[in-house]
Amino acid sequence: MPPPAGQLLFGGFRPGFFMLSAGHSKVDMGWSGVGRGRNLTTDMTTTNTQSDTANPTAPQGKKAHQLIKLGVDVHWREHVVVRQIDGTSPQPAQRFTPEAFVAWVAKQVQQADVVHCCYEAGPFGFVLHRRLVALGVKSLVVRPRNWDEYGQKVKTDRRDALALVSCLDRYVAGNTEALTVIRVPTEAEERSRSVGRQRQQLLEHRKRLAAQGLSCARYYGHDLPEEWWRAKKFAALRDELPEFLVGLLAGLQPLALLAHEQLAALGAAIESAQSQELPTGLGALTAQLLDREMGDWTRFKNRRQVASYTGLVPSEHSSGERRQRGAITKHGNPRTRHLLIETSWRLQQFQPDYHALKSRRAALDQAKRKGDASSRKKLCVGLARQFIVDWWRIRTGRTTPAKLGLQMSWPSAHVLKGKAPPAAAPAAVVPVQPAAA
Repeated sequence: MPPPAGQLLFGGFRPGFFMLSAGHSKVDMGWSGVGRGRNLTTDMTTTNTQSDTANPTAPQGKKAHQLIKLGVDVHWREHVVVRQIDGTSPQPAQRFTPEAFVAWVAKQVQQADVVHCCYEAGPFGFVLHRRLVALGVKSLVVRPRNWDEYGQKVKTDRRDALALVSCLDRYVAGNTEALTVIRVPTEAEERSRSVGRQRQQLLEHRKRLAAQGLSCARYYGHDLPEEWWRAKKFAALRDELPEFLVGLLAGLQPLALLAHEQLAALGAAIESAQSQELPTGLGALTAQLLDREMGDWTRFKNRRQVASYTGLVPSEHSSGERRQRGAITKHGNPRTRHLLIETSWRLQQFQPDYHALKSRRAALDQAKRKGDASSRKKLCVGLARQFIVDWWRIRTGRTTPAKLGLQMSWPSAHVLKGKAPPAAAPAAVVPVQPAAA
């Protein structure tokens, strides 16, 4: 039964409507359901009571707010942003075009002493980050993640922006585990890295075209040789294959050949940038791609950070007294991981005195005799992890190749022939200098 009229509830509150004001939220709590017992209902409606105008009660010469935090879900045509002012609750999400968003952020900088902003890394690069930093915003680019932590299977732009600003609030308060911040490369680093990544895209495109041609030929009961798209091989195939099949392959062959030519030109341009000796087995192309992906070597503070960035560290599932390690995490930069695995196999052939290889030589020989491919791969991954740590130590001046047992030589790339330094003054690996802040 509903309470009698005039009866006080909850230590003095009467039934009906009352408001708890906290920032910009209001809670409507009351009695409902006559004859069904007491049913306390909560109606949470969030209103945007924080306006974009200056606070008239703020002291003259001071800004209206101390801290504004922005969580942004970035898209090409619009940005969805949730704002949190000082210690209040997050406000409702707002939508802006990219240009309107930047103009709106400029107003926020005028209203608060400090403005923090974060958004997820994605296909749009770091253009927005640099524009925000130019406005005086403390911008963070964070690792993408699944914000549906409780498996509700509801994903919207507003939810993502709200989750971002909530994590940003904890991050600013001192919980550095709330967000995984990504290092933003300099514009020069970003452009040189894009050249290497474009080469990888061309390589995959050439492989795809070659596979399409092979699939088409085998569908009609014919086989194709390796690199069938080369001019001489394709000319020979014209006399061997049916005319209709040659017509199908003729649409793919020029594209594969063009991709190959562009790939060769781009690879030569990357190799020509190498100006120092390298460990035998580490080619100029691999070394340059590795440098461009790692960026500033001095940003890593210890060997654990270097290994973690490559994703070559073991996973772990431990609890209590039980310790269990599994396969590598594969987190971090996948391109560096692929380059290092290739380098690891070459080091086994060209660097017999390398200290990391000596400690694994007996196990590698035993696995080879037994035909244990799984153990060989694990040892190869361990060697790759050790090499990137040693290469980081060399690149930052912490050690020398001679101390590690690495044999150095001038790269054998065709574009570098005749460009080796004089033998009287052997070139050493010059440590990189820390990037300017």
